[in-house]
Amino acid sequence: MKITLNRVNENFHFELKNDRGHIVNVDARPDFGGNDMGPSPMELVLMGVAGCSAIDMISILKKQRQEITSFKAEVEGERIQVGEAKPFKDIYLVFTLEGNIKEDKAAKAAQLSFEKYCSVSKTLEPTATIHYKVILNGSQLEKI
Repeated sequence: MKITLNRVNENFHFELKNDRGHIVNVDARPDFGGNDMGPSPMELVLMGVAGCSAIDMISILKKQRQEITSFKAEVEGERIQVGEAKPFKDIYLVFTLEGNIKEDKAAKAAQLSFEKYCSVSKTLEPTATIHYKVILNGSQLEKI
């Protein structure tokens, strides 16, 4: 896996490209001297957790022939001061699914993602606690 970064302006706006040509813009907020031309690196981390676990869950549910009509996720991160850095301490995800999906299969898909498959959450596991809940057709599910 390889990423290249090019500086776009005199501040903190960067263009990152993977080896398949996909481009993501990264920038700092104006209060940090940026121009807000893209998400911050820490926001990209949260996006990575949401995207990774979503791919896992949908893959698992599709293999189980579950009919997903809507899949959404919200993720929030709480950071702590560690020296000069502010890593994530806690990350909270809420998955909202709709469709003809069995409750136990939706709950198990989330559990498998975080306990076994999601490389992003596994990367963060040593320093951040990841909390999640699943809402299926308007009802919050119990964790397995």
